[in-house]
Amino acid sequence: MTAGSVSWAHSAVTDRRWKQLAQQEEWLAELDAKIEQQTRPFVDELEGLDAVPGVDRRVLQVWLAEVGADMSPFPHDENLASWAGACAGNDVSAGKRKRRRFTPGNPWLKQAAWGASRTKNSYLAAQYRRLAGRRSKKRALIVVGRSMLVIFYHLLKGGVCYTDLGGDFFDRLEPKRLKRYYVNRPEKLGDNVTLENRGLPNPNFPSRNAG
Repeated sequence: MTAGSVSWAHSAVTDRRWKQLAQQEEWLAELDAKIEQQTRPFVDELEGLDAVPGVDRRVLQVWLAEVGADMSPFPHDENLASWAGACAGNDVSAGKRKRRRFTPGNPWLKQAAWGASRTKNSYLAAQYRRLAGRRSKKRALIVVGRSMLVIFYHLLKGGVCYTDLGGDFFDRLEPKRLKRYYVNRPEKLGDNVTLENRGLPNPNFPSRNAG
């Protein structure tokens, strides 16, 4: 086989693959258009849920396709979490509770939790970091995913707007614990720390109307 024939073969394979890629992009564009058409009646619900930090719009479209916008079949948010396989459960053996896992039917929940955990200065990201350090990243994702289910539930059922509690929520919730943490770190290195009370007012907590 000559160098020219080898070059022609490579060119033919490359050209064929580019055509296949272009065809797949056309199929994806058609599917995107159909998805947008099917979810058009729920544009208000999508806009409301899209306010949650880190949530991908495609994940929300999957959510509406699987669960729907009507929360009346679920009397409480615990019922929705149980249906999605993200509740605490009663799987106990020999006096020990078995570990929870995402069920195979809701990979979108894991994707949503992962996206929320990557955001900055948000309650969900703070919740993830707080749990991942003490337990594990996988279990932290489960808790964040359940929190998102609860948020989605109340946003749709109550028709309320999402208000984020902030990335410093847990610091404001437990100020004494935060002080101990920052005092103990230099003391472990042999330094003495003295706290001075400036008499500053405690910060007000935002209303927790979703999750």
